[in-house]
Amino acid sequence: MNESTDSQLSTPNSQLLHWFAVRVSYSRELALKAILDEENIESFIPMRYGIVMKGGKRVRKLVPAIHNLVFIHSTRKRIDALKDELEGKMPIRFIMNREYCRPVVIPDAQMRSFILVAGSYDEAVLYIESTELNLVKGQKVRITDGVFKGVIGEFVRIRHDRRVVVNIEGVMAIATTFIPPSLVEPVVVD
Repeated sequence: MNESTDSQLSTPNSQLLHWFAVRVSYSRELALKAILDEENIESFIPMRYGIVMKGGKRVRKLVPAIHNLVFIHSTRKRIDALKDELEGKMPIRFIMNREYCRPVVIPDAQMRSFILVAGSYDEAVLYIESTELNLVKGQKVRITDGVFKGVIGEFVRIRHDRRVVVNIEGVMAIATTFIPPSLVEPVVVD
């Protein structure tokens, strides 16, 4: 990554579209998504199938995989205005980069890979808290075929399987299901 790109990520222009990670309280991520959809603001919530009680019966349903986490693709200025609008009803907090004391800005390519993996709803996909991620650095790879074709991440061994991990620094990481080495190619990092 060159210096100009690096400075854009750490000091985002409030007029440019970026991916931001935010927290909402009391599992209101779906309510926030509904508001964002009304405002035509792109957002993403990692979902998985879970068992919920409905009318006294156990029902298999899509539920948020990580409570209180929503990714928003918008300008910093628009998210700040939305935070002000919803202040009394639904507190929204940016996930902050502790080193720079600024909201974490997620590069578009990294978010695309994250959405490709998280959007599969595969039960074998692993969600890993950023603080739990003690991985040995693996080879940067691109998946060349299959359900996760196009995902770029690190090829590592987790729970006795080779997986590709997409890590959103300071937020969380997601690991694919088992990926055979024949389906990955090395990626040259600038």
